[in-house]
Amino acid sequence: MVIIFEVCCGSYQDALNAAAGGASRIELNSALYLGGLTPSTASLKLIKAKTKLKVICMVRPRPAGFCYNNYEFEQMLFETENLLENGADGIAFGCLNSDYTINTNQVERMSDLINKYKAETVFHRAFDCVGEPLKAVEILVNFKIKRLLTSGQKATALEGIELIKQLQKKYGQQIEILAGSGINSANAAEILQYTGISQLHATCKSYKEDNTTTAIGVSYGYLKGQLLNSYEEVDPSIVRKIVTVIDKKV
Repeated sequence: MVIIFEVCCGSYQDALNAAAGGASRIELNSALYLGGLTPSTASLKLIKAKTKLKVICMVRPRPAGFCYNNYEFEQMLFETENLLENGADGIAFGCLNSDYTINTNQVERMSDLINKYKAETVFHRAFDCVGEPLKAVEILVNFKIKRLLTSGQKATALEGIELIKQLQKKYGQQIEILAGSGINSANAAEILQYTGISQLHATCKSYKEDNTTTAIGVSYGYLKGQLLNSYEEVDPSIVRKIVTVIDKKV
């Protein structure tokens, strides 16, 4: 069985680091500290030109939840087409109604657009907010969504391992199950073995410091305490550790 390891990246630099660590695929975002927003086409084009990575692009127009008005959804469609025109291999997205159900109209329109480019459709962790997960998966299968990223509706995939296993057993032949959140070299093998899935997603981050984050009377930091002047970056050594664990599992 081929195990696919996807690294969540927030920049061109992150992607280079993920490639150096041995990742086979990335999810490209901007603003990961907000949960990940739509990336720039410039970062996508650089990554496609300089690496052999498969690149799934996040399409998310704002932080917080996933219930989008008509203007926000119009932006999502425009961003999706722009990214696909510039080489994205797939699009990760999620659209919900305010009652925690799948917004079938928006999912259908996104899927139709992505399929027009013969790219991969990925429903992201908006799924972890739905009220009836099995019913939601059946809707996604109906729309022929290729892959579902989930933590099993818990804070981490390890905590949500039972639902992930259930999803794989019941729907794994119809939709790829990609486990994410809290994946590391200490739990990767356990999650793969217990659930029967073949794909993992992780951030693999460490911290870099930029002392110009703060000056006298002003700060642009978004982290706290000793990390005030820091930012997150994919660490190739962390990627490599997880890849090594996966290679042993295979």
